[in-house]
Amino acid sequence: MLTRRHLLPYLSMVPAAGLVLSMPRRAQAAEVTLKYANNLPLSHPLNIRAAEAARRVSTETDGRVEIQIFPNNQLGGDTDMLAQVRSGGVDMFTPGTMVIATVAPISAITAVGFAFADYGQVWNAVDGKLGDLIRAAFAKIGLHTFSKMWDNGFRQITTSTRPIASAGDLAGLKIRVPVSAMGISMFKSLGASPTSLQFSEVYSALQTKIVDAQENPLAIMQTAKLYEVQKFCSLTNHSWDGYHFVFNGRRWNGLPDTVKVIVERAFNEAGLQQRDDLKKLNETLEGELTAKGVAFNKTVPDSFRAQLQKASFYTEWKGKFGNDAWALLEASAGKPL
Repeated sequence: MLTRRHLLPYLSMVPAAGLVLSMPRRAQAAEVTLKYANNLPLSHPLNIRAAEAARRVSTETDGRVEIQIFPNNQLGGDTDMLAQVRSGGVDMFTPGTMVIATVAPISAITAVGFAFADYGQVWNAVDGKLGDLIRAAFAKIGLHTFSKMWDNGFRQITTSTRPIASAGDLAGLKIRVPVSAMGISMFKSLGASPTSLQFSEVYSALQTKIVDAQENPLAIMQTAKLYEVQKFCSLTNHSWDGYHFVFNGRRWNGLPDTVKVIVERAFNEAGLQQRDDLKKLNETLEGELTAKGVAFNKTVPDSFRAQLQKASFYTEWKGKFGNDAWALLEASAGKPL
């Protein structure tokens, strides 16, 4: 299990102001400094492994390349950071699948409701032909993408008002979803009342009752302390979400080939380790969150899928993504949608 003890080597690198997680420099000044931004707390497995990857890059380049990490929305919300990586204001960013879908719509295909039953299907999709299709779309908008996605997890529904056992329980529920067409479409189809908010706004929106519910993986509920403002967690596994490691294309193309190899290898291998970290963490989180007062309940997945079919959700999104992409999704999922 990942604990504060695992974090101490990295937390100790944060300056007193707490603004940047920067890798220690060697005797000589770095020739290349890269800025990496994300929306997650330092305690999340993504930042733990990203810090390790940055240290590895520094070591393998003899200190010539320094990667500065700006965690926890320090450089703005998801929309801000996505704009910055496209403009070159930051070099690297890890947007979720639905966040980056605002500029590359095909990304949202891996977040289709109830598409994947387990991680075997997920990794088959994103490490295979469907993932290649998505990465090609990113290249067209000027973003280089590392070949291995990092895990966010299967998303669950949490509320402050009532448990959600079946699709009917979502009727009229004020729920926060990411700033994405997919999230809005899915929860409207399920009868809820979704509101798009950046992740940096989620805690306060729940605290002030702007919304009564949200949906995220359990690791996010823990590291962002959403359990402080949510009482119920319904295990829906309604959608899988991951992080694309994207790099400003102009900046990437300007790096020496030897540096590209080192950086990409370090972050791809760290990504595989992070996948395993999150899997292990998820095995303990239900118990930990229960101890913090969260009430868990199981759900009836068939009721949600039936409602999505009734609302023509799958038909609508098949039309948007196209037959070829949809066929790749169904092949990975092992079933028609």
